[in-house]
Amino acid sequence: MKKQSILFISILLVTITLLPALIVMPFEENAEDLAMDGRIAQGAPSEISEGEETVITVYRDQLGTTEEVPLEDYVVSVVAAEIPADFEMEALKAQALAARTYIVQKLQKKQGDQEYDVTDTVEHQVYKNFDELRDIWGVEFTRKFDRIQQAVKETEGEIITYEDQPIQVAFFSTSNGFTENAEDYWTNEIPYLKSVASPWDEQSPKFKEQQVFSNQEVFNRLGIETSLELRVENVVRTKSERIDKLQLNGVEFSGREIREKLGLRSNDFEIERKGDHVIFTTRGYGHGVGMSQYGANGMASEGKNYEYILKHYYQGVEINSLEEFLTNKDKI
Repeated sequence: MKKQSILFISILLVTITLLPALIVMPFEENAEDLAMDGRIAQGAPSEISEGEETVITVYRDQLGTTEEVPLEDYVVSVVAAEIPADFEMEALKAQALAARTYIVQKLQKKQGDQEYDVTDTVEHQVYKNFDELRDIWGVEFTRKFDRIQQAVKETEGEIITYEDQPIQVAFFSTSNGFTENAEDYWTNEIPYLKSVASPWDEQSPKFKEQQVFSNQEVFNRLGIETSLELRVENVVRTKSERIDKLQLNGVEFSGREIREKLGLRSNDFEIERKGDHVIFTTRGYGHGVGMSQYGANGMASEGKNYEYILKHYYQGVEINSLEEFLTNKDKI
């Protein structure tokens, strides 16, 4: 009897010791698995009508395959890939509306025979799926992903409209202190893509950069006949102080042409000639049209909310719900 009592007490002690672990450990592991493997799918899917789900087909450029993902999950992946996760929450929200509006406008114009809606590259919007983000962020994944998901969830279904239509979204990293008129970089004037002040960008680590080229490299890339020196003449700048056009050795170029052919960060640049080398000093990073991401972050750090930020960079727009927009439109 004494042995049985000792055995019973021993079993009881072992059970008491192990039971909390048996209860806690599986739930911790499952919570982690659910948080990581099911996190993107936790958000309620966007509905077009009658419970239908908007699914985005993304072409994975490196793999040559397509991937289907619900609209709000697509927005999460784009925001995570397009803007630093540690930006202010209101800046992340502004980016979420930009990403959502972009894809809605793209779907609205989709032709029936297209095999996919968007690519995962800068041709459209950069997209990284769940596994890719986990690999990129490593131990920081949960913290960063939670911030992105919060921004998307708190703005779920909201888009930017102009005259009751989703706008043509444009955004970039860092301005030179001003954004650019759409017609000064592209060809068409767009009423809501007008030059506005963006002084917050001066705090961006990408605000200023120097790139050095040999004279010959500049001649080769721009297709200019080889000469002993590079002559810069007739420089014309836009309202935002970016290069509109100039002449190099008598050949006229737009600022955009030079930026793209030389791989410059911006088309706001100064040219300095030193011997057989040329130094291009740029201000800003990107085409300069629409919302500056670092500018949005600066505004958010001063207490401005995402609606205020978006209405600053996109003139005359409104924030509307996708559901409200769709009630008066054909299904996407």
